[in-house]
Amino acid sequence: MVKRGEVYWVNLDPTIGTEIKKTRPALVVSPDDLNAALPRVIIAPLTSQGQSLGCRPKVKFAGKSARILLDQLRSVDKRRLAGKMGEIDLAKWHPVLLEMLAE
Repeated sequence: MVKRGEVYWVNLDPTIGTEIKKTRPALVVSPDDLNAALPRVIIAPLTSQGQSLGCRPKVKFAGKSARILLDQLRSVDKRRLAGKMGEIDLAKWHPVLLEMLAE
């Protein structure tokens, strides 16, 4: 089962406009009960580049610095998930997500 906090390769194409493109790592942010019940998950793409914003927590993943693009949340079919890469501790990103959605 896909779990919150896991990082997968995700094929994000096709996209429109400024949506983040290509196959890239993405963090699963949807809760486990939804992940178990639905054929979709909510993800936040990761990037090694990108502007520093409060809604883009910086983390270390797979030995590299990355930003979690919480401003690019997206619901994707699980068939877009290509392979599990690892996990990112909820304490590093979940409070930022909650704060962002509460405002």
